Amino acid sequence: MKIASWNINSVKARLPRLVDYLQDEAPDVVCLQELKAIDEMFPREEVAELGYNIETHGQKTYNGVAILSKFPIEDVMRGLPGNDADEQSRYIEATINGVRIASIYLPNGNPVDTEKFPYKLEWMDRLIARASTLLSWEEPIVLAGDYNIIPQDEDCYDPKAWEGDALTQPESRARFRQLLNMGYADAFRTWTRDVNYTYWDYQRGAWQKDNGIRIDHLLLSAEATDRLKNVGISKGPRGKERPSDHTPIWIELST
Repeated sequence: MKIASWNINSVKARLPRLVDYLQDEAPDVVCLQELKAIDEMFPREEVAELGYNIETHGQKTYNGVAILSKFPIEDVMRGLPGNDADEQSRYIEATINGVRIASIYLPNGNPVDTEKFPYKLEWMDRLIARASTLLSWEEPIVLAGDYNIIPQDEDCYDPKAWEGDALTQPESRARFRQLLNMGYADAFRTWTRDVNYTYWDYQRGAWQKDNGIRIDHLLLSAEATDRLKNVGISKGPRGKERPSDHTPIWIELST
């Protein structure tokens, strides 16, 4: 069972890249972030023709998350619990083939001296609470998405360039570690200590220079980690015409 996560950075603008990826790599499940489209504008026909069921939690112009699956998608939950006033579409969760999977688009939090950073931390606190609840189910859990967190300096081409950024703030990193300390495994780091990235800025030749950062993560419960067979980052989509600035990261679980 191959599960991928990809910040698509506008599903309308990147539809050719999404179709290419689904055809070329055919993952069983894809968690998408930053759709930048309401539910009715998601390209359902084009994706369904490739054999995928689709569940979305969209938002006009900003945010938006989705889960695509070759298996039935069951017990869908839209929105992260804990704040009924939060109208941003950043979380969708469902059960697929016996695995509980979430697609997460965590707030960026910049600039840190604005209300955006406290919102990021509050959102992460709610994610931690939900993650704790899911652990109590004692079943395979995969929390996949764009976390907008550079976990450690080794996950960044130039740590000094990111000092003061919300992605590296001690408060952000501490909450990410809290998820790990409560029992989730960072799939990529579980598998390898290699330096590899999932995001390259559009500016300053970042892609060509490999000036990237690793901010897209798949966090696994112990039950999912026990089934982990492979982990990878698919760089191909980032090198194509009009790409997303992110590229897919994926895992394979035994069934």
